[in-house]
Parts: sequence; C-alpha cells; structure tokens
Amino acid sequence: MGSLENGALPLSKRDYNPLLRPSASSSSSLRTRNCRSRLARFLLFEKVDHFHVLSIAGLFFFVVFLFGLFLPGSVPDRPVTHADDQVTEVSGLGLDFGEGIRFEPVKLIESWEKERREEKESLSALETRVLRVGVRRPRLAVVFGDLLLDEMQVKMISVGAALKEAGYDIEVFSFEGGPAGTIWRSLAIPVHNLSINTGRFSSIDWLDFNGILVNSLLSRPIFSILMQEPFKSVPVIWTIHESQLAVRLNDYVSDGLTQLIHEWNRTFNRASVVVFQNHILPLMYSQFDSGNFYVIPGSASEVLKAEKLLNNHDNIHDMRQNYGFAPDDFIITIVGSQFWYSGVLVEHALVLKALFPLLQQFPSKNSSNSRLKIQILSTNSSEPYKTAIETIALKVGFQSGVVGHFGNFDKAENVLSISDIVIYGSFLEEQAFPSILIQSMSLNKLIFASNLSMITKYVENGVNGYIYPQENMGALTKIISQTLSEGQISLFAKRVALIGQNHAKNLLASQTIQGYIDLLENVIRFPSETRKPNPGIGIPDKLRNQWQWGLVGDFREAVYLEERVLGEVEKEKGQSGNFSSKGDYEALAAVDWEEEKRIEMATIKRRLEEEELKERSEQAHGTWEEVYRNAKRADRAKNELHERDDRELERTGQPLCIYEPYFGEGAWNFLHHSSLYRGIGLGTRGRRPGLDDIDASSRLPLLNDIYYRNLLNEFGAFFAIANRIDRVHKNAWIGFQSWRATAKQGSLSKDAELAILNDIEEQKHGDALYFWVRMDQESRNLSKLDFWSFCDSINSGNCRYVVKKVLRRMYNIKEEDIKDILPSMHSENGEIWSVMQSWVLPTRSFLEFVMFSRMFVDALDAEMYESHHETGHCYLSTHKDPHCYSRVLELLINIWAYHSARRMVYVDPKTGSMQEIHHLNTRKNQMMIQWFSFQTLKSMDEDLAEEFDLDGSESKRWIWPKTGEVYWQGVLERERNLRQREKERKKQQSKDKIERIKKRARQKTLGKFIKPPPEENNSTSTD
Repeated sequence: MGSLENGALPLSKRDYNPLLRPSASSSSSLRTRNCRSRLARFLLFEKVDHFHVLSIAGLFFFVVFLFGLFLPGSVPDRPVTHADDQVTEVSGLGLDFGEGIRFEPVKLIESWEKERREEKESLSALETRVLRVGVRRPRLAVVFGDLLLDEMQVKMISVGAALKEAGYDIEVFSFEGGPAGTIWRSLAIPVHNLSINTGRFSSIDWLDFNGILVNSLLSRPIFSILMQEPFKSVPVIWTIHESQLAVRLNDYVSDGLTQLIHEWNRTFNRASVVVFQNHILPLMYSQFDSGNFYVIPGSASEVLKAEKLLNNHDNIHDMRQNYGFAPDDFIITIVGSQFWYSGVLVEHALVLKALFPLLQQFPSKNSSNSRLKIQILSTNSSEPYKTAIETIALKVGFQSGVVGHFGNFDKAENVLSISDIVIYGSFLEEQAFPSILIQSMSLNKLIFASNLSMITKYVENGVNGYIYPQENMGALTKIISQTLSEGQISLFAKRVALIGQNHAKNLLASQTIQGYIDLLENVIRFPSETRKPNPGIGIPDKLRNQWQWGLVGDFREAVYLEERVLGEVEKEKGQSGNFSSKGDYEALAAVDWEEEKRIEMATIKRRLEEEELKERSEQAHGTWEEVYRNAKRADRAKNELHERDDRELERTGQPLCIYEPYFGEGAWNFLHHSSLYRGIGLGTRGRRPGLDDIDASSRLPLLNDIYYRNLLNEFGAFFAIANRIDRVHKNAWIGFQSWRATAKQGSLSKDAELAILNDIEEQKHGDALYFWVRMDQESRNLSKLDFWSFCDSINSGNCRYVVKKVLRRMYNIKEEDIKDILPSMHSENGEIWSVMQSWVLPTRSFLEFVMFSRMFVDALDAEMYESHHETGHCYLSTHKDPHCYSRVLELLINIWAYHSARRMVYVDPKTGSMQEIHHLNTRKNQMMIQWFSFQTLKSMDEDLAEEFDLDGSESKRWIWPKTGEVYWQGVLERERNLRQREKERKKQQSKDKIERIKKRARQKTLGKFIKPPPEENNSTSTD
C-alpha cells in the first residue's frame, strides 16, 4: 500500500498494491511518482524516527520561506480592513494536497465483472434455458464475538433489519451474550450461543447458509472451522472496525511472533471479502491484503460517542478547564484529513490567515490574552510539527497562546465537545464524508468545510452547515463573521448547527445499508431453489435510510464504547491451533513473552546437556544377534495389519453396516462412533486418525480427480464400496447416512436403529429400501412440491429434461420410438421420497443399484462433460457450480427403487416407527420394470464391459470403466485360460528341471578309501 502523498519515494514491486489507484486527474503524475508503504505508516502512526523529523523540519523551513514571501514582512504594519483583502488563490501555489491516491478494490470488481460476463456468455450458449424456481428465501449467518451493544451492533442491527426486509432469512451466532441479543430477537431473528470450549461452533452445518457475515476481530475463532473442508466454499464477509491489530503488527514482528502473523494472514485470506468502515483501515492492514479488501463507509460510532458526551454537561465544563480554557473563551477547532501529505501545513497556514481578522470581534482587556482560541486537531503529535504550527501562527500575526495543537486524534471527541465552531481545513478530495465532521455535527457544533464534492453531497450551505470555496480563503472570513454576533454564535447559526446535528444522526446510513445489499449480491451465488433478494429499492425508507435508533433506544445506557483489547484472539498460537488468553497485549509482551522465552531457552539448554551427557556415558552394547533380532522384529511389526478395535470386531457379527461419507475435518463432529457406523473419507486428507475409516480414493482412483469428486459427492462413496465389495464389506445389508442429516437432527436415534435391525432380522419387508430423511420435510421443499417439481426446483428447472436425455442415451432409444420416456413417480401417500442419501438396502440390491447408477452417471457425464468442464456452467445450475449434476444423483435412488419393484419403507428417525409407502399394488401400471430389471441391467453391463475389453479406453473419453469393476463372461474365460496357461508353464518348468537334473554330468570317484591296520605298539602293549 502507498501513502496518500503524490511525489513520494518510488514504489518497489513488492510494495505495490492494486487497491490504490490514481484518479484520472493525476494519473499521469503518478506514473513516475508512486508511493511506498513506509510512508503510509508514517501517515498513520505516531512513532517518529530521524527520517520523519528531517522530513518535517524540511517541510517546516519550506513553509516559513513560502510565507515569508507570501505575507507582508512586518505584521504590525499590516493594515486590516476588509475580508476581501485576505483573498488567496490557492490554485496558484502549485502545492501538493494529496490528490490522486484512491482506494479501489480493483481485484474484487474485476473478478465480479468477469464472473458476470462469463456467466452470461456460458448460459446463453447452453442448449436449454436455465430457470430460477425460487421456492425458499436465501439464508445468512451473522457471527459476533459478543452481543454487547456497541457501534458495530447498532450498524449490523440496522443492516440486518434491511436485509430481512429484502428477503433474507438471518440467524445470529455469538460467542458471548449481551443486551443486543434481545434486539435481534425482537426482529424475529433467532440468536444462538457459540462456545469455544465445547466446540459448539463446529457442530453447525455452515453449508446451510448461502453466506456468512463475520463481525469484528473478536469473531476470529469461527475461522478455525471455516478454513476446513467442506466449509471452505461458503462465502464469508468479514467486517473489521478495530485498528488494534494493525497498530500492534510492528510489535509482533519485533517480538518474533511470526507464527501469530501467519495465522492472521491465513484468516484474512479465508475471507471472501474483508470490509472496512473507512479508507484508513485498509492502509493499516495492507500487510494482510490479498486483493479482497473492500470499504463500505459509515458507522454509528460518532453519534454514540457524541450522545455519551452530551448527556454529561458537567464533564464538558470540566474538560474546558482541564485543557486550560476559560469559560468565556471562544474556541475554533481546525480539523482535516486523517492522512498526512506535504500540503497539510500550508492548509493550516491559509486557514489561520483567514481567521486572523476575527481577532477584532473578540476584544479583550488584556491584549496579550484574547478570548479567541484556535486549536488545530491533527494526527501528527511530533514536536517538529507542533513547532512548525506555532511558528506559522506567529508569522500570520497571532499572539503566543492563541493557536494551539492537539495531536491525540483518538480523543478527538473531547476536543470537539469544548469547541464553538469547527473548520474542516483539508483540501484533499477523499472518497467518503469525513467522520470527524459527522462527530462535530453530532456534538451540535457549527461546521465550515471547503467545497469538496464529497462534502457538498451531504452538507447544504446555510442549512446544516457552511461551505466556503477553497480557491478563495477570504470567503471563509466573511462566512464566519456573518455567523457571529457580539463574540458569540448567532441564533440563526445555532439553528443551522441543530439541523446539522439531526442530519448527522443518520448520515451515511443509506450508503452503508445499500453497500451491504450490493456486496451480498456480488459475493453470493444463489442456488436455483432460492428466491433472488430485493436489490434494495423496495425496502421502506425507515429501514433503508437510517440507523435503527428506535430498536436500541431502550438500551442506550448499555452502549459499550470502550476500546477493547483483542483478548482471546490475539495470543500466541500453540500446538493445538488455539489461542490462550493472557490479558492485555502490552503486559503480555512485557512479562509473559519474556518469561516464555527464558523457559524455552532453559529447556533447550537442558536438553542439549542431557544429550551430551548421554553421548559421553558408557552404554551397554548388544551382540550382533540381538541387533539382528530387533531389526527383524521391527520389520514384522511394520508389515503387520493394525489391531482391530472393538467396534470393528462387533461389526463383523452384525447384519448391517451404515457408512457415513465425508470430506474434510469439518464433518468429523457429525460422524458416529458406534459399531453400526463406519466412516468413509472421500479425500486423501482429512480422515479421522485412529479409526478404521475407509479411504475411498484408494479404492476408486477416480476420486483423486477433484472434478469428479465434486460431481459425484456421496456417489463416489457408493462406487468405492461396490468396487470389489467383498474386501471391505461382509454384511448382508448395507446403508449410508449423510453427515448433513446428522447436522439437521435427522439421523437415526437408538430406537430407530434397533427397529431397523429387528425388521431386517425378522424379514418383515424382505428386499426393501429403508430411508429416514423425507423430501416433503426438507428445508428446500417448503412448498411441498411433488417429486419432479422438486427435482426441477433444485436443478434450474431442467431435471426432467436431463433425465429424459440421459435415459435415451443410456438405453439407446430414439425420440420417435418412445416420446415420453420420463419415469412416472406417482404417489398416493403424499410426496414421501428419500433425500440426502440416507437409506438401507440388502447388499445384493445395493450392487444392482450401483450397476444401474454407473451406466446412468456415464450417460450423464457424456451429456454434460464438454460444456461443464470447459466453462464450469451447466443447465442444472444458475451459476458456475462444481457440483453440477450431484443434485440429480441425490434423487436417483427413488427412481431405481420405485421402478425395480422394491418395497419402500419410511422410518421415523426419532421413534423408529415404520410406514410402507408407494405400495406395489398402487404402482402396477406405473413401473418400468423391463428397463430396471436385473437381467436388463446385467446384459447392458456386460455389453459395456465387452466393449471396453475389446476396444480399450484409449479410443474415447469414457468414465464408466473408472467407476467400478469391468466384468463379463469373456473376462472369466480369459482369466481361466490365463490360469491354465500359468499352470502348464509351471508344470513344464518342473519337467525341464527334472530333465536337467537327470542329464547333469556326474564326476567319477577318485579311488577307494582303505582303512590302515592297527599300529604294532598297540598290539604289543595289549599282549
């Protein structure tokens, strides 16, 4: 990021940020004179080094020299007659007033425009029209660190009320409670408590929400779950209004807390958009900018601070005394931009020169002590800057003590509260209305501002404030003189200030609310079953153009305005990945970090000493036999299978095993741990450690392709289990349950599990499909649509169209042969169908369903692949969607079970009660059994296997062979022939070996061994 000063030091490539773009008026000068991030820090922070001192000193001498030429040489000899004599042509000075530097979210805007352009082109190129059915409202989650009633809550309550009116369903989540929870509930918006200790925030299915609005740095813990699969795709808009983290970044670097900085960087990168309430904060957080920064100006903080001060008149009187002012002093405060640029001192000098004639209207008995007091409020508190202001004041003609300087911009409300009038003396054309003016107007102060477009847009001259032309500073003298009467503000001017106070109460409210509505429309991709929210035009004015003061009126005394430390979120990251609270950072850095460093150094030193002593001490050495034995034992232990746990042993004796497909660590909390269930991970990473979960990608290599893993979703688990099923599944029945059903409290209870097991063992329903998540009770089907209407609603109105095309391709049926090929899904029991892939089948029937599904998916992929793989768009979604036809596959089990004459039984997941639906006698004339029978499917499967076996897969792109086993009678015969040839080969090798042994040349014996006779000595002694 750069500073807001033209003509600063040259910008290196690593410091460049495309968010800072020059305006059209000054783009040519910025091509050769760019900015550095160092200077931005100089503009924003109060720490001053030698470079800053030299810069200010040089600027000071330049200003003194300039005004030595510009002003008369002797102040006492200078006549003071009319204000017109003070006219100054600012434009003729040729000074730099910071124009040209603007914050623009270039990457975000370009990406949104590119997406809209590509979406329009891709959808227009599709063969059928994409429709938005819109049967439910879009859902938003709003996350807070706490529900204390601060300026953030006031703003988000106003935004939430407008969004609810625009058509959003909103739910509020907070880590801590507070009075704001009552206000949210009064809007009919549910409030949920999150807990870091119990992991409550990780037991929520964030995929249920179309977008998440995260507010404040205090909400940082929620990102720990949003950075994990499967929640990485959920759009997150993070609103930050604090500056503490940016201020402390230098301390983090100096303390060596690189891991903490890295974690914050990951958090900022996870957010789809990071929203700030002014244009200063993006500069301060530039280290974390990855192109996702955005500014929606506007906040209620200035009004709340002003109300708190106005409710305490005694404090204002005491503050005047504390700042050294008399009760009858007339105080004029000069304010300006929060940015620092080279023309700031010149601006102050020109304003002071315009104010000099006002001394005549404030006569005093003591000429050395005038009633008129002028205070300059600035972000720069350095001594050189203060000295420069004092010198300029003396040069203009003010006596010592008339002009003062305040450098604490954070406490600006205190200075403004004791002022009589406020002058905005900056000539910098900023992008938003200055917050310092909103604060001044809220304090019922009469304001004077230059005729900048961003000010004249909200301030009407002579109505709620006064405007003076910056080209003619003498006009400022006239305007102020007209508002004074006998050394006090006139009654008319007080009325203007009062109107300005009422106007400031809701200033920028409409811009803020509309900004969030537009941002959500750009960030969120609404599914076809959701209604498009109102763009904001139809929202009532009382919700769109003002803060909701009426809702927070009863809680005004509970408003929390103190600056909060980062607390739980600004701590050292430990091995567990969480932050531990230690209190305020300064105390933490001064005491705790030093203590931690000493402990760590002592631990390392002790470990090194122990290792050295261990190397020097004598150790018992084993024999080579022991070393060899230990090495063999280690090899055997490495190659041994893992020891089966109790759940795995219990599972082998059960008639049923229910598999729970999942992808990523975010779904772990929704998986069961009993012997009836077994997890199956769809990705190579993110599997639960220490459990016997199945790695689906190792059983089905197709899932290593991210494109097909997203498309197949749970069907990838079906294909992985069915591929050589006898190696992993040995139970008579098989079931599946989506982790999202558990998240929605729709999983099987203990009673329901026992009911299914008893029904299976007693064979009450025979070869049946048991399911427990109903379509008519699903949140996507609030309108109680029938089967095909519901399928159309979640697939952009093209479900029937694509099913008919796929079946024609799959069965090779021409349209003239059978015109209506769409399977009938007639129901007499209501629209009770299975959704969310939660059902149980006999294992044999499951393999038959997978046989049908593989051919269906193959035909579906052949239909969709070309356009979807290239553009990411398909006619089953209104936007770019990696899960294009997964929603059609979600309902495929119903079509197969209905038309293959399976009994369908609904199981209540709470009580376990069962209800057979779609009885066979009611669908006799509705079923297409000849198309879904086992014989038909088996013959089609063998034909595909034979085609692949003979032609291979190199001639065309073909997904069917990659979804499971390729088997037909010819494969069996070829395998039998291979085994026979292998057997004959080994038999021939044995015969050849025997022949070689027989024909082997044998060596003849060299001679016989003759035993020598006994020695004579032995015989003599014996005699």
